[in-house]
Amino acid sequence: MSEVVYNRIAMLRAERGISRRQLAEALGVHYQTIGYLERGEFSPSLHLALRIARHFEVPVEVIFSNEPFPRLGDTTAAPAARPA
Repeated sequence: MSEVVYNRIAMLRAERGISRRQLAEALGVHYQTIGYLERGEFSPSLHLALRIARHFEVPVEVIFSNEPFPRLGDTTAAPAARPA
């Protein structure tokens, strides 16, 4: 049984204004690999996941998860409790 690995690669690319091809060149992979990753058609090796995190200068957990990330602007999450 294969587990799904969710990621935020497309979001991070968009924030930084880089193309799939530019990211692929920086990582030393084929540009189609980035598309496969973004669509969840391919799970990265640990080595590649760490290289992606290093490239974006964020912890790997910011990019990859075994659970879906909450949608941006999702207001269904309960607000944090405020101290009295």
